[in-house]
Amino acid sequence: MRIGTRRSALALAQAQLVADRLEIGQHVECEIAPITTSGDRGAGADDKSRWVDELEDALLSGEIDLAVHSAKDVPGELAGGLALHGTPPRAAAADVICGAPGLEALAEGARVGTSSLRRAAQLRAVRPDLDVVAMRGNVDTRLRKLADPAEGLQAIVLARAGLQRLGRESEIGGELDLERFVPAPGQGVIALEGRVDDGRSQQAAAGISDRQTFACLLAERMLARGLGASCHTPLGAHAVLGDGGHMSLRAWVGLPDGSAWAGDELRGAPEQPEALGREVAARLRLAGAAELLAQAEQMAGAT
Repeated sequence: MRIGTRRSALALAQAQLVADRLEIGQHVECEIAPITTSGDRGAGADDKSRWVDELEDALLSGEIDLAVHSAKDVPGELAGGLALHGTPPRAAAADVICGAPGLEALAEGARVGTSSLRRAAQLRAVRPDLDVVAMRGNVDTRLRKLADPAEGLQAIVLARAGLQRLGRESEIGGELDLERFVPAPGQGVIALEGRVDDGRSQQAAAGISDRQTFACLLAERMLARGLGASCHTPLGAHAVLGDGGHMSLRAWVGLPDGSAWAGDELRGAPEQPEALGREVAARLRLAGAAELLAQAEQMAGAT
């Protein structure tokens, strides 16, 4: 089975994790096929499709059998003929700070780097005094920038899951509060995409998929779709299954400068994750999320 993935160190590590699970658990011989996406080249549309288009093309042409994605990079609408076949168990969903033990340890005006519009908005909402700056590059590149005095960074914020999968958890200074720093939809989740008519790959993916993780991902993705969120709209969505068997979905949407935001949390049936996502989206719209999203798009266009 040919497994398609982006070429970054994190993407390759995730693809290898999937290949190992397929080979050991399903006795499926795997070959990893690295593919350069338009996003990797710094080209393509300014949305999530730039990270998956070439992988989806390879699926549709039969060049690969499964595509392995970071779920938070997967657009709400997949290419025709393709579907998400499953997700291995979720890694930690939280954001972490590197370079300091926590936000409270940072001095007023400290320079903090992040590649995420959502993280920047949440940082500014909690600590408006910070100098939050955009930074690009993979995890290794961002950690090198933190260590370079010329960059003038006191801290950076990353996803714990990426550091876990790269074996770099020692870089973590502290974990950010999940209630205030609601993760991106799908953060910490590996999504397995394949052709809808390929029963072999669908069966293999289902064999290593975690039902609870997949249900949480569906709830988070439906929330994003229900709000019409884009790369220019800071959005957090995090679903978990509680001890009582219910699913809890927390959401956060705000402006890039952190000056206004709205949040919600609701419980629902884990058997109907998408219904829960739709309901939370509807509640947020009633609370003014649509206006926040529109203003966020305008602010992104202005910059």
